[in-house]
Amino acid sequence: MDLSAEAWEKKYREGQARWDLGCPAPPLINLLASERAPKAGRLAVLGCGSGQDAMLFASAGFEVVGFDFAPTAVERARATAKARNLNVLFLQRNIFDLGADFADCFDLVLEHTCFCAIDPGLRQQYVQTAAKILRPSGCLIALFNTSNQLDRPPFGIKPKTILDLFSPYFEVILFQPATDSIASRQGREHLAIFQVRSN
Repeated sequence: MDLSAEAWEKKYREGQARWDLGCPAPPLINLLASERAPKAGRLAVLGCGSGQDAMLFASAGFEVVGFDFAPTAVERARATAKARNLNVLFLQRNIFDLGADFADCFDLVLEHTCFCAIDPGLRQQYVQTAAKILRPSGCLIALFNTSNQLDRPPFGIKPKTILDLFSPYFEVILFQPATDSIASRQGREHLAIFQVRSN
C-alpha cells in the first residue's frame, strides 16, 4: 500500500480526499464551545489537509500553523484561509521532520485524520514528534479513529492501544467516545486531550 506523499497528493488532485468533510469536525466545534475549551495559544495542526480544522481554531483566536506534505492540500488551505480573511500559516512539510525545526514551539497540537492515515508502524514516532514540538505542559487535542478497520487507511486503533502509546509522554486530561461525530463516523471516534508529562 502506497502511503507516500506522492500518493496522497494524487488523491487530492483527483478529488479522492473522502476523509475531508469540507467543514470542521463537529466534536472539535463543540469542544471549543464547551467549558473544556483549551486556552488560545500557538497551535500546530498535523496533516492539516485542506485546513478546515485549522481555520476553526484560527477563528477562535488561536495562532495556527498547519502542516501537510501534499502540495495541493496546502494550496487549497491557503486559498480558503485567504478567502475567509483568516491568518493561518500553512506549510508543506513531512510531520516527522518537525521535531528538528519546531522543538518546544507550540502550546497545542491538533490531531484529526493524520494519525489514522500514517503507517501504523510510525505511530510511536508520531507520539514522540507531537511531544517534542510541544512546550512544557502543552496539550495534544485529538479526534482518534477507533474503528476496527486495520487493512487500509483510515487505520483504526483500539482505545487501550492509544493510551498505551501516549501515556509514556502524556497525562490523560480527557479521553472519551465522541457522541457528536458525523453520521458515518458515529461510534468510531474518541476525543482526547493529553498533556505533556513534566520531567
